[in-house]
Amino acid sequence: MGSESPDQVTCNILLVEDNPGDIRLTEEVMRDSKVPIQLHVVRDGVEAMQFLHREAEFRDRPRPDLILLDLNLPRKDGREVLAEAKGDPNLRTIPILMLTTSKAERDVQACYDLHANCYLNKPLDLDQFMELMEVVERFWLQSALLPPHVDSKGATSAPRSFARAGL
Repeated sequence: MGSESPDQVTCNILLVEDNPGDIRLTEEVMRDSKVPIQLHVVRDGVEAMQFLHREAEFRDRPRPDLILLDLNLPRKDGREVLAEAKGDPNLRTIPILMLTTSKAERDVQACYDLHANCYLNKPLDLDQFMELMEVVERFWLQSALLPPHVDSKGATSAPRSFARAGL
């Protein structure tokens, strides 16, 4: 999504979301990103773990740089996915942002107890949702350094930044 110049690296984002409207809105925001983004979408927690472990039809998918994870999902909920990912030494460094409509204190606390990197309340208003996604992009993709990747041969890359001069 977006054109990639030779010196720019594409940011791979995994969106774990079962709501088609939220998927569409996220795709729209990411399409207008200043950072080259490849958005990968799975619709439940089982598919999320298959994607992260590169199993089944996700065998050739890249390791995500960032995960946007809904809390309430079919087959395996967001808390379970979060616990599994943060409990796996090969996945725990991927930043996971919980993106949910729940404002329940127990959900917020449970996600941070499971080492979520951020808990974001999903606004119901279209403009506010788009604004939130733009804030996510500015902070996580343009300001923060993301952890290095370790490839299948054990080689480690440098910490990743998607910021470019002029952004």
